[in-house]
Amino acid sequence: MAGRKLSWDQRERLLMTLRTRFAENPRRHQGSAWAAVQARLEEQPDKLWALDYMERSGGAPDVVGYDAQTGTYTFCDCAPESPTGRRNLCYDGAALSARKEHKPSGSALDMAADMGVELLTEEQYRALQRLGDFDTKTSSWIATPPDIRRHGGALFCDRRYGHVFVYHNGAASYYAARGFRALIRV
Repeated sequence: MAGRKLSWDQRERLLMTLRTRFAENPRRHQGSAWAAVQARLEEQPDKLWALDYMERSGGAPDVVGYDAQTGTYTFCDCAPESPTGRRNLCYDGAALSARKEHKPSGSALDMAADMGVELLTEEQYRALQRLGDFDTKTSSWIATPPDIRRHGGALFCDRRYGHVFVYHNGAASYYAARGFRALIRV
């Protein structure tokens, strides 16, 4: 992430987008003030770069949490469906390497690492779903426990019939309607 910085114009456009989304969705971050969020963002240009990547890949990041002990804000992808620029990916690099043919362009974990973000855990995914209805037509890979991954599987979630479901699939699988949602702490 070192050296990844936005130009002044890119930074201003991103901050305007984030501020507008923050103002339009107060339920996601009750008790937080934009001025405090922006001050925290301006201290960490690498996080701005990651948030811009989240935005450019269709994630629509917004503040979804605040840790009063650390002063850390949590941003998460809040696009209604799994981000379009992060679909058609298998779960991780090992799964990508294992595919003999019809390889996808990459993996969710590798892309997340390149972006400087994390995949949501099941708990984080369920918390996001309490803020709205997400992935009603798509699905999103989530962080998979090592014991499941050792057996070749990976987990993904979606929302159907008014409920959040957690499923398993082979980690090497990939689909046009499955991507991943990212989380970053600032």
